[in-house]
Amino acid sequence: MRIRIAHETRYSYDKPARGVLQILRMTPRDHDGQHVVSWRVEPQPDGRLRPGEDSYGNICHAFETDEPVSALVLTVTGEVETHDMAGLVRGSLERVPDDFYLRATPLTESDDAIRGFAAAISRDCGTDTLAALHRLLVGLNERMVFDTNPTDSGTTAAEAFRMGRGVCQDLSHVFLSAARQLGIPARYVSGYFHRADGVSDQEAGHAWAEAKVPGIGWIGFDPANGISPTDAHVRVAVGLDYLAAAPIRGSRRGGGRETLDVRLRVDTPPARQQQGQGQRQG
Repeated sequence: MRIRIAHETRYSYDKPARGVLQILRMTPRDHDGQHVVSWRVEPQPDGRLRPGEDSYGNICHAFETDEPVSALVLTVTGEVETHDMAGLVRGSLERVPDDFYLRATPLTESDDAIRGFAAAISRDCGTDTLAALHRLLVGLNERMVFDTNPTDSGTTAAEAFRMGRGVCQDLSHVFLSAARQLGIPARYVSGYFHRADGVSDQEAGHAWAEAKVPGIGWIGFDPANGISPTDAHVRVAVGLDYLAAAPIRGSRRGGGRETLDVRLRVDTPPARQQQGQGQRQG
C-alpha cells in the first residue's frame, strides 16, 4: 500500500519563547515491511535542523532557534510503500540487546492487577510465548476500551488498566507491562495508521507494541485495534515507552502559556499518481 502522510504540529506561545529546542522522531526507516518513497521535515521559523540517531537507532532531527518566537510549526510530509508482513518485523535496525526491553519504566510499571492479569495468561499458555502474546492482545480488548478522548500523557499502565480505557498509548503501555511480567522483551512503537473506514484526518499519530518471540523474532501487536500490524501501519520509532519514542519532545525558555494544535492526514495518493511515481522510479 502507498500511504501518504501530512503531519503538522503548531505550538503557540502567549509570550515570546527563547532557546527553543525540539527533538523530532518523525522520520521512518526502511525495513522489509516498508520503503520510504519520500520524506521531508520542515520547521518554521528558520533555525538549525540537524539530523542524527538516538540510542535505539531511531532517526532524529534536532531543531534549535535562539531568536524569540511566538509560534513554532513542525511539519513532516511524505509517502511510504508498505507490505503486509503478518506482524513480523524483519530487516529493522537493532541497536540494543533484546533483554533491554524487559526493563520497566514509570509509565509501564505493573501493579497487582496487571501482575494478576499476566499470571492468568501464563497459567493458560505455559511456555508458548506466541500464544501468550495473542491471549494478551485479546484479553486487553476484552477488558479495556480504546477511547480517543485523550488521557493525560503521564497516565501510567496501572492507571489506564484500572480505568479500563485509554488511547493507543495507554493500551500499548499496558501490553508492555504485562508482556514484561511474562519475561517477554517488549517495546513501544510510534507511527501512523491508515484507517480502512476512509477517515483520513486524524487527531494524532498511532502507537502499538512489538514483542520478541524465540525462534521467530520481533512481532507487532496493536492492542487499540486488536490486530497485528498490517500494511496499514507505518512504523517510525521505538523505545521502552512513549517518552522514548515520542514524535516531539523539547524545551524552551519563557513563552508563558503554550497552545498546541495538531493536524494530521493519512491517506493514499490517487492511483494515477502512484503509477506515475512507480514508472519514474523504474
